[in-house]
Amino acid sequence: MENPLTALRTLAKQALKLNRTARLRRGRDGRILPSLVMITDTERQGDPLASLDLLPPGSMVILRDYDHPDRARLAQDLARACRRLGLLFLVAGSPELAARVRADGIHLPERLAHRARDARRRHEHWLITVAAHGAPAIRRARDVGADAVLLGPVFPTRSHPGARTLGPSRFAAIVTRAELPVYALGGISAETARQLPLSGAVGLAAIDAFRI
Repeated sequence: MENPLTALRTLAKQALKLNRTARLRRGRDGRILPSLVMITDTERQGDPLASLDLLPPGSMVILRDYDHPDRARLAQDLARACRRLGLLFLVAGSPELAARVRADGIHLPERLAHRARDARRRHEHWLITVAAHGAPAIRRARDVGADAVLLGPVFPTRSHPGARTLGPSRFAAIVTRAELPVYALGGISAETARQLPLSGAVGLAAIDAFRI
């Protein structure tokens, strides 16, 4: 079994290969999207700041941690560290907090996808991603101006224990028809990512893979 650091390096390489061969790999402003996405969860990862140095430059970090007792301070610390390291930083669920810490954009849960319209109007330069659990959600994300979606869960995940998973075949089928770049989310690790080489995903998003 690979040690965590080796597994993370393997995951980064797998994500980059996906990104280079994806049919859709650019955001609405034409820039190539990051291949690797770290989603924070301090209960499962510990201090997310400790993992940032392990990410390849140009990777993306999404502040999840909705219930963190000092989320604003954590957002500020992550934003500063990401700017220093050349990482993109998005805040999940709160355009207001994202603007306050000068984040690069926002990530919206599927139920809040409609907020992308207003966020795009106020912050044209922002990178906006939306969570999706199927093809209809991807179409809605496209219609509200998102740059990309995080689709899952592809594999069993601790974030949603017992949830129905897409599996690699269904995931790839949805990506093939998608009109937005799609990241694989849910149970993503160096081991499970080996099942996605031809999926068409623009990259990989994970939580537990960054538990070092």
